[in-house]
Amino acid sequence: MADNASIARPYAKAVFELAQETNSFDDWSIALDHLAVISQDDGFVALVNDPRVEASKTAELLVDVAKDSLPEGGANFINLLVQNDRLLALEDINEQYGELVAKAKALVNAKVTTALPLTADQKTSLTSALEARLGMKVEIDENVDPSIVGGAIVQAGDLVIDGSAKGRLSKLTSALMR
Repeated sequence: MADNASIARPYAKAVFELAQETNSFDDWSIALDHLAVISQDDGFVALVNDPRVEASKTAELLVDVAKDSLPEGGANFINLLVQNDRLLALEDINEQYGELVAKAKALVNAKVTTALPLTADQKTSLTSALEARLGMKVEIDENVDPSIVGGAIVQAGDLVIDGSAKGRLSKLTSALMR
């Protein structure tokens, strides 16, 4: 996928600019999510890599499957990807597009892993603290993982804060082993 990240960049930027012009960020997010899921299907990957299948047929099939979620320009986008043999980069295009939209909206998605579900008050307090620290609006994506025992692990962009009991015990173990 590392190769696809650099391949995906100009496509993600082009879709972002189109979405910005037409004020259709959400429509493109939905479409790219859908296309990324399709592009990861084993049957679809086999179809794309099958030399007996014409590229135009692959594009027609993908447009037909995704037609309900495609915004204006979506069919042209798919045709461009097919012509340039970039369909398998859709997952990375989707990811980079999401990052561009979040940056434009001054928004960061924070992945928070806790041993127990957060209460509404805890979520509000954590959101406020992260917004103050990062200087951006924060949306929390909460995951529950009982194996961390207690506390929380927060991942927001490049920032990682491991305040879990499991993480603290691991640090203590490392310190004692020295």
